[in-house]
Formats: sequence, C-alpha cells, structure tokens
Amino acid sequence: MNNTIDLRKPVAETIAEHPELKEVLVELGFKPLANPAMLNTVGKVTSLHAGSKLTKIPLEKIKQTLEFNGYEVIGDGDDD
Repeated sequence: MNNTIDLRKPVAETIAEHPELKEVLVELGFKPLANPAMLNTVGKVTSLHAGSKLTKIPLEKIKQTLEFNGYEVIGDGDDD
C-alpha cells in the first residue's frame, strides 16, 4: 500500500485512495468532509494545502498529524 499523501491533490481523491484518512481529517478540523455532499463537491477541487488556508489549520499541523499516522507527506513546498 502506498502511504504517500500529496497535499496538492484534491481531498476527495486522497480519501478515495486512503478511506481511513477521512476520520483523521475530520478530527483535525476538516468538519465539512463528514458531509458526503461537501466531500463530493468542494473535496474534488480543494487540496489539503488549500484547505489549510480555508480552515485556518496550519499546514505544519496537518503534515505532523499525517506523519504521526504513518504517512509520508509531499507537496508542502519543502520537497519540491
């Protein structure tokens, strides 16, 4: 299983690849993802990187949470 999360990919695509992440992201503060309609609309065009700005959740906190849960995180600008 590929445990790489690209912060630039749409959230819906990331959750489709890693369904277990939905709960982690909702607990982190991405509450709209709990609503299937929001996930299938806004989630298809919004990345975690952009969502960080919209929700005011620091990108570093998202990255740390994903890494704590065993994921490699790319697309945060540090690795490009």
